[in-house]
Formats: sequence, structure tokens, C-alpha cells
Amino acid sequence: MKILAIETSCDETAIAVLEISEKQNSPKFNLLSNQVLSQIKIHKPFGGVVPNLAMREHRKNLPIILARVMKDVRRPLGRRTSKFNAIAVTSGPGLEPALWEGINFAKDLAKKWRVPLVPVNHLEGHIYASWLRRISPQFPLIALIVSGGHTELVLMKKHLDYKILGETRDDATGEAFDKVARMLKLGYPGGPLISKLAERLKTSGKGLFPRPMINSSDFDFSFSGLKTAVLYYLRDNPNADKSAVANEFQQAVVDVLVKKTGDALRKYKSKSLVVGGGVAANKKLRSALENMIKKSFPKISLYISPLWLCGDNAAMIAVAGYYRFKAKKFSKNPKTIRADGNLKL
Repeated sequence: MKILAIETSCDETAIAVLEISEKQNSPKFNLLSNQVLSQIKIHKPFGGVVPNLAMREHRKNLPIILARVMKDVRRPLGRRTSKFNAIAVTSGPGLEPALWEGINFAKDLAKKWRVPLVPVNHLEGHIYASWLRRISPQFPLIALIVSGGHTELVLMKKHLDYKILGETRDDATGEAFDKVARMLKLGYPGGPLISKLAERLKTSGKGLFPRPMINSSDFDFSFSGLKTAVLYYLRDNPNADKSAVANEFQQAVVDVLVKKTGDALRKYKSKSLVVGGGVAANKKLRSALENMIKKSFPKISLYISPLWLCGDNAAMIAVAGYYRFKAKKFSKNPKTIRADGNLKL
């Protein structure tokens, strides 16, 4: 079977086609096309994503990307048209004007091609990106989602079964990176710029900034206090070395994420750790998680999304859409599908 997926939750316009072979109840995924058009250059002058501008770009880009995808798919199939079994589309969370562009485009295609339309939660997409690897994660698992809008620890005992163990009480991880980058006058997007600046220093930091909630009894996060500590430090030390500040901030974030994740793995006796989202591309975080698993949880399998799947993409939406399609978790009436900027897992 084949699924076409559409992702427009923020500032990437993406369409993918996933082919699934279902032998012995063990699906094998073959990504036939994965097209992404980024809007970073467009939003960069504004220091962040402008929702209405993102919406207009999605409207312009979707037909262009669809043409590219259809060209990709025709080649291996050797025929002019391709039959899809379903269309998957991100319905939230995200920027609602942007989400609606993808949903309406998907509705038109579903009607034209007479196939089911499957709404997918963007966050479950980040989790299911790990299923595109050669060996799939095993349940029960802990998923760490770290992105510009979310920071969550999730327990999964089976497919599409989510229990949120903890989440940020204020700023998301990526949001904190962007705000500190602005304090350091680095530009947008902040995460890669802070990481690159911090790489100039090979040390792990001196513990200059606090590690909020690192020893709390729950699995929640808070990064607003850390952000404020950086603000005050820069105010009191106007000539501070930016590389040192970036390194100290990044290390504080990584320490909290790794400690909380380890606590969750220990409590719930997981077989796998899945890590996804834009911040999962951070080299320091990836290395720290790998070291933690190697030293403290050698029997747990680690699945960090490959770099090309950390950012927003439609390939991950296609995988999640496949499992929703098989579980019949979609409406027979596409008109009922709506954008929800605050959609929960």
C-alpha cells in the first residue's frame, strides 16, 4: 500500500509518499519521495515565524511540491499515475493558518482521488520518525519530544497509546534556544547557531546557570528560569564571551533533559528510548543521550531521529498515518477534519 502525507504545521511545506509492505504482520517502509521546502530565509528578517506569511507560502508551495513528488513516484513505478490507499495530513498542533492550508489541500486531493483522509498529530509524527529505521523500536518505550514548541516525555506501551509523563511548564526547549540566541544577537533560528557557537569550547561548562527542576519528583520541565538567568548574567557582564555563555546554557538544558529521561527509563522499565523533534539534532544532546544509554541502560535500544528527520517533514506523518489508517482511527467524512493549534497527544 502507499500513503501520501502532507505537513504544514509551521514553516516547512512538506509532502512525502511512503510505500508499505505488510509481510507477516511486520510492516516494511520504503520512502518513495520526501520533499521539503523551508521558509527560514523568508521568516529570518522577522526573528521568528509569521503565521500569515507562512500560510501564504504554504499555499504557493504545495502544488509545486506535489508535482515534484509525483515525478519521484512515477519513476520507480514506471507509469503515469499512482494509486494511493490514503492521504495523511497534520491536523495539529501548530500554527492554525498554516495547518489549514495543508488540511484543505489534502481534502481536495482525497475527494479527487476518492481515498480516506487520515488526520495525524504532529507530535506523534516526531515519535514515529524512528520507525523509518531498519529496526523498529520495541514497546514499552519512552519518547522524548524536543522541538520549538514542545518538550514532552511520553510513555508508549503499544502503537498510538500515549501517556504524557511530563512536559514543559513554560518555554519549550527550542523556544528557549531561540530566545537566548536573540539575547546573544545570533539571529534565527537560534538552536543551530547556539550549538555552533558552543562548539568552539570543548569543555562541559562550569555550572554557571541553574538546572531548573532537575531533581524534582515529577517529569516536568521548566526553562523560563534558565532563560532569565542568562538574561541577568548578560546584563551584569556585558563583555561576556558569547561562546562561553552559549556553551553553559546548552549544557544546562542537556543536563536537565538527560536526567529526566533517565529517571523515566528507570521507573517504567522501557525497552526503547525514542528521541525526536528539531532539538534532537543538537550534537551535545545526542552525544549525552548516547553516553547515558551506554553507561546506565545498556539493555535499552536508543532511537534518535536521523538529522534529516529531526525537522518538520511529511515522511514521519506518513508513518504515523499508516498506523492510524490500520487502526481505523480516522473519519469517513473528511469535512469533519479541522485544524487544532493546541492539539494534545
